[in-house]
Amino acid sequence: MFLTTATDLIVDGLLALVYPQACALCKGCVSSRRVGIVCAECWQATRLFSEQDTICWKCGAPSLGTVALEKRTTVRCRRCDEDGFTVARACGDYAGALQAVVLALKREPNVSQHLLNLLAEAQRRPPLDQATLVIPVPLHPDREKERGFNQAAIIAEQLARRLKLPFVAHSLVRTTHSERHRAGMDANARHASVANAFAVRYPRLVHGEKVLLVDDVFTTGATVSACAEALLAADAAAVLVLTIARA
Repeated sequence: MFLTTATDLIVDGLLALVYPQACALCKGCVSSRRVGIVCAECWQATRLFSEQDTICWKCGAPSLGTVALEKRTTVRCRRCDEDGFTVARACGDYAGALQAVVLALKREPNVSQHLLNLLAEAQRRPPLDQATLVIPVPLHPDREKERGFNQAAIIAEQLARRLKLPFVAHSLVRTTHSERHRAGMDANARHASVANAFAVRYPRLVHGEKVLLVDDVFTTGATVSACAEALLAADAAAVLVLTIARA
Protein backbone atom coordinates (compact mmCIF):
# COMPACT_ATOMS: atom_id res chain seq x y z
CA MET A 1 0.00 0.00 0.00
CA PHE A 2 2.83 2.40 0.90
CA LEU A 3 4.66 1.75 -2.36
CA THR A 4 1.48 2.34 -4.36
CA THR A 5 0.79 5.59 -2.52
CA ALA A 6 4.38 6.79 -2.90
CA THR A 7 4.34 5.98 -6.61
CA ASP A 8 1.04 7.82 -7.05
CA LEU A 9 2.44 10.91 -5.32
CA ILE A 10 5.51 10.91 -7.54
CA VAL A 11 3.45 10.48 -10.70
CA ASP A 12 1.05 13.21 -9.57
CA GLY A 13 3.93 15.58 -8.96
CA LEU A 14 5.46 14.90 -12.37
CA LEU A 15 2.15 15.30 -14.16
CA ALA A 16 1.43 18.59 -12.35
CA LEU A 17 4.86 19.85 -13.36
CA VAL A 18 4.87 18.71 -17.00
CA TYR A 19 1.15 18.89 -17.79
CA PRO A 20 -0.43 21.38 -15.36
CA GLN A 21 -4.22 21.20 -15.30
CA ALA A 22 -6.42 24.16 -14.43
CA CYS A 23 -9.26 23.66 -11.96
CA ALA A 24 -12.64 23.69 -13.71
CA LEU A 25 -13.92 26.15 -11.10
CA CYS A 26 -11.22 28.51 -9.83
CA LYS A 27 -8.68 27.98 -12.65
CA GLY A 28 -5.99 27.24 -10.08
CA CYS A 29 -3.72 24.24 -10.42
CA VAL A 30 -5.03 20.72 -9.87
CA SER A 31 -2.14 19.10 -8.03
CA SER A 32 -3.34 15.47 -8.15
CA ARG A 33 -4.95 13.50 -10.95
CA ARG A 34 -6.94 11.58 -8.34
CA VAL A 35 -9.16 14.58 -7.53
CA GLY A 36 -10.16 14.91 -11.21
CA ILE A 37 -10.94 18.26 -12.83
CA VAL A 38 -11.41 20.26 -9.61
CA CYS A 39 -8.68 21.27 -7.17
CA ALA A 40 -8.59 20.15 -3.54
CA GLU A 41 -9.56 23.62 -2.30
CA CYS A 42 -12.73 23.69 -4.42
CA TRP A 43 -13.61 20.18 -3.25
CA GLN A 44 -13.27 21.38 0.34
CA ALA A 45 -15.62 24.29 -0.39
CA THR A 46 -18.33 21.99 -1.78
CA ARG A 47 -21.08 20.78 0.52
CA LEU A 48 -20.92 17.01 0.93
CA PHE A 49 -23.50 15.07 2.92
CA SER A 50 -22.45 12.99 5.92
CA GLU A 51 -24.13 10.55 8.26
CA GLN A 52 -24.47 13.44 10.74
CA ASP A 53 -26.93 15.31 8.49
CA THR A 54 -30.64 15.16 9.26
CA ILE A 55 -32.40 14.12 6.05
CA CYS A 56 -35.66 12.67 4.82
CA TRP A 57 -34.99 8.98 5.34
CA LYS A 58 -36.67 8.05 2.08
CA CYS A 59 -35.45 10.58 -0.52
CA GLY A 60 -32.43 12.07 1.27
CA ALA A 61 -33.65 15.68 1.15
CA PRO A 62 -31.84 17.79 3.79
CA SER A 63 -34.05 18.64 6.76
CA LEU A 64 -33.93 21.63 9.08
CA GLY A 65 -33.01 21.08 12.69
CA THR A 66 -31.48 18.04 14.32
CA VAL A 67 -32.98 14.71 15.27
CA ALA A 68 -31.62 12.12 17.66
CA LEU A 69 -29.76 9.32 15.90
CA GLU A 70 -32.29 6.68 16.96
CA LYS A 71 -35.11 8.72 15.37
CA ARG A 72 -33.45 9.43 11.98
CA THR A 73 -35.47 6.71 10.23
CA THR A 74 -38.72 8.51 11.12
CA VAL A 75 -37.85 11.80 9.35
CA ARG A 76 -39.98 12.35 6.24
CA CYS A 77 -40.37 15.32 3.89
CA ARG A 78 -43.72 13.85 2.60
CA ARG A 79 -42.96 15.10 -0.95
CA CYS A 80 -41.55 11.71 -1.90
CA ASP A 81 -44.35 9.57 -0.47
CA GLU A 82 -45.55 8.47 -3.92
CA ASP A 83 -42.10 7.88 -5.41
CA GLY A 84 -41.35 4.31 -6.39
CA PHE A 85 -37.86 3.90 -4.92
CA THR A 86 -37.18 2.54 -1.45
CA VAL A 87 -34.59 5.16 -0.45
CA ALA A 88 -32.35 7.66 -2.24
CA ARG A 89 -29.04 9.25 -1.27
CA ALA A 90 -26.51 11.61 -2.90
CA CYS A 91 -22.91 12.56 -2.17
CA GLY A 92 -23.83 16.25 -1.81
CA ASP A 93 -25.45 19.35 -3.27
CA TYR A 94 -25.51 19.93 -7.02
CA ALA A 95 -23.10 22.86 -6.76
CA GLY A 96 -19.40 23.59 -6.76
CA ALA A 97 -17.15 20.61 -7.45
CA LEU A 98 -20.01 18.11 -7.75
CA GLN A 99 -21.80 20.21 -10.38
CA ALA A 100 -18.57 20.62 -12.35
CA VAL A 101 -17.96 16.87 -12.23
CA VAL A 102 -21.49 16.00 -13.36
CA LEU A 103 -21.36 18.41 -16.31
CA ALA A 104 -17.94 17.09 -17.34
CA LEU A 105 -19.17 13.49 -17.21
CA LYS A 106 -21.81 14.28 -19.82
CA ARG A 107 -18.97 15.24 -22.20
CA GLU A 108 -16.23 12.79 -21.29
CA PRO A 109 -16.62 9.55 -19.30
CA ASN A 110 -13.78 9.94 -16.80
CA VAL A 111 -14.52 9.09 -13.16
CA SER A 112 -11.85 10.35 -10.75
CA GLN A 113 -10.69 8.27 -7.80
CA HIS A 114 -11.93 10.98 -5.44
CA LEU A 115 -15.46 10.84 -6.86
CA LEU A 116 -15.41 7.05 -6.72
CA ASN A 117 -14.34 7.26 -3.08
CA LEU A 118 -17.24 9.61 -2.28
CA LEU A 119 -19.77 7.30 -3.94
CA ALA A 120 -18.38 4.23 -2.21
CA GLU A 121 -18.46 6.02 1.15
CA ALA A 122 -22.11 7.00 0.62
CA GLN A 123 -23.03 3.43 -0.32
CA ARG A 124 -21.42 1.96 2.77
CA ARG A 125 -23.75 3.92 5.05
CA PRO A 126 -27.15 2.48 5.99
CA PRO A 127 -29.48 1.82 4.30
CA LEU A 128 -27.58 1.70 0.97
CA ASP A 129 -25.17 -0.83 2.47
CA GLN A 130 -27.88 -3.47 1.99
CA ALA A 131 -27.44 -3.42 -1.81
CA THR A 132 -26.77 -6.76 -3.49
CA LEU A 133 -26.18 -5.63 -7.08
CA VAL A 134 -25.64 -2.44 -9.09
CA ILE A 135 -27.72 -1.20 -12.05
CA PRO A 136 -27.35 2.12 -13.92
CA VAL A 137 -30.24 4.33 -15.00
CA PRO A 138 -30.36 3.60 -18.75
CA LEU A 139 -30.45 6.04 -21.63
CA HIS A 140 -32.66 5.44 -24.63
CA PRO A 141 -30.51 3.77 -27.36
CA ASP A 142 -30.96 6.78 -29.65
CA ARG A 143 -29.69 9.17 -26.99
CA GLU A 144 -26.83 6.90 -26.01
CA LYS A 145 -25.79 6.67 -29.65
CA GLU A 146 -25.94 10.46 -29.89
CA ARG A 147 -23.78 10.94 -26.78
CA GLY A 148 -21.53 7.95 -27.38
CA PHE A 149 -21.88 6.53 -23.85
CA ASN A 150 -24.15 6.40 -20.83
CA GLN A 151 -22.44 8.25 -17.98
CA ALA A 152 -24.58 6.45 -15.38
CA ALA A 153 -23.32 3.10 -16.70
CA ILE A 154 -19.70 4.28 -16.57
CA ILE A 155 -20.12 5.39 -12.94
CA ALA A 156 -22.08 2.28 -11.92
CA GLU A 157 -19.63 -0.20 -13.43
CA GLN A 158 -16.62 1.33 -11.71
CA LEU A 159 -18.51 1.63 -8.42
CA ALA A 160 -19.64 -2.00 -8.58
CA ARG A 161 -16.03 -3.06 -9.09
CA ARG A 162 -14.96 -0.99 -6.08
CA LEU A 163 -17.76 -2.40 -3.90
CA LYS A 164 -17.28 -5.96 -5.21
CA LEU A 165 -20.97 -6.19 -6.12
CA PRO A 166 -22.43 -7.69 -9.32
CA PHE A 167 -22.96 -5.17 -12.12
CA VAL A 168 -26.01 -5.69 -14.37
CA ALA A 169 -25.82 -3.41 -17.40
CA HIS A 170 -28.63 -4.31 -19.75
CA SER A 171 -31.53 -5.70 -17.74
CA LEU A 172 -33.20 -2.33 -17.07
CA VAL A 173 -33.87 -0.58 -20.39
CA ARG A 174 -35.47 2.65 -21.54
CA THR A 175 -38.28 1.91 -23.96
CA THR A 176 -39.45 5.41 -24.87
CA HIS A 177 -37.46 8.41 -26.04
CA SER A 178 -39.20 11.08 -23.95
CA GLU A 179 -38.70 14.83 -24.10
CA ARG A 180 -35.56 16.10 -22.41
CA HIS A 181 -36.17 17.52 -18.96
CA ARG A 182 -35.95 21.28 -19.19
CA ALA A 183 -35.10 23.76 -16.47
CA GLY A 184 -38.35 25.00 -15.00
CA MET A 185 -40.30 21.76 -15.48
CA ASP A 186 -42.15 21.01 -12.25
CA ALA A 187 -42.22 17.62 -10.54
CA ASN A 188 -45.55 16.60 -12.11
CA ALA A 189 -44.31 17.36 -15.62
CA ARG A 190 -41.09 15.44 -15.03
CA HIS A 191 -42.95 12.42 -13.66
CA ALA A 192 -45.37 12.46 -16.60
CA SER A 193 -42.49 12.60 -19.09
CA VAL A 194 -40.99 9.32 -17.83
CA ALA A 195 -44.14 7.40 -16.90
CA ASN A 196 -43.82 3.80 -18.17
CA ALA A 197 -40.56 4.74 -19.93
CA PHE A 198 -38.57 1.82 -18.44
CA ALA A 199 -38.83 -1.96 -18.50
CA VAL A 200 -36.88 -4.93 -17.16
CA ARG A 201 -35.64 -7.19 -19.94
CA TYR A 202 -34.31 -10.02 -17.74
CA PRO A 203 -36.45 -10.22 -14.57
CA ARG A 204 -34.56 -13.22 -13.21
CA LEU A 205 -31.47 -11.03 -12.77
CA VAL A 206 -33.23 -8.68 -10.34
CA HIS A 207 -35.64 -11.10 -8.65
CA GLY A 208 -35.23 -10.80 -4.87
CA GLU A 209 -32.28 -8.40 -5.19
CA LYS A 210 -31.73 -5.13 -3.36
CA VAL A 211 -30.77 -3.00 -6.33
CA LEU A 212 -28.36 -0.08 -6.06
CA LEU A 213 -29.66 2.18 -8.85
CA VAL A 214 -26.99 4.66 -9.94
CA ASP A 215 -27.40 7.99 -11.76
CA ASP A 216 -25.60 11.33 -11.90
CA VAL A 217 -28.18 13.80 -10.47
CA PHE A 218 -31.34 13.53 -8.38
CA THR A 219 -33.59 16.47 -9.32
CA THR A 220 -37.25 15.66 -8.63
CA GLY A 221 -36.74 11.92 -8.43
CA ALA A 222 -38.98 11.32 -11.45
CA THR A 223 -36.51 9.25 -13.46
CA VAL A 224 -35.27 7.04 -10.63
CA SER A 225 -38.85 6.60 -9.41
CA ALA A 226 -39.95 5.34 -12.83
CA CYS A 227 -36.94 3.00 -12.94
CA ALA A 228 -37.74 1.73 -9.45
CA GLU A 229 -41.35 0.98 -10.39
CA ALA A 230 -40.14 -1.20 -13.26
CA LEU A 231 -37.60 -3.00 -11.06
CA LEU A 232 -40.08 -3.62 -8.25
CA ALA A 233 -42.65 -4.89 -10.77
CA ALA A 234 -39.97 -7.41 -11.79
CA ASP A 235 -39.80 -8.56 -8.14
CA ALA A 236 -36.70 -6.70 -6.98
CA ALA A 237 -36.77 -6.67 -3.17
CA ALA A 238 -35.79 -2.98 -2.89
CA VAL A 239 -34.43 -0.11 -4.99
CA LEU A 240 -31.73 1.95 -3.29
CA VAL A 241 -30.84 5.04 -5.33
CA LEU A 242 -27.37 6.62 -5.29
CA THR A 243 -26.48 9.76 -7.26
CA ILE A 244 -23.44 12.01 -7.39
CA ALA A 245 -25.47 15.08 -6.48
CA ARG A 246 -28.88 16.31 -5.44
CA ALA A 247 -30.31 19.38 -7.18
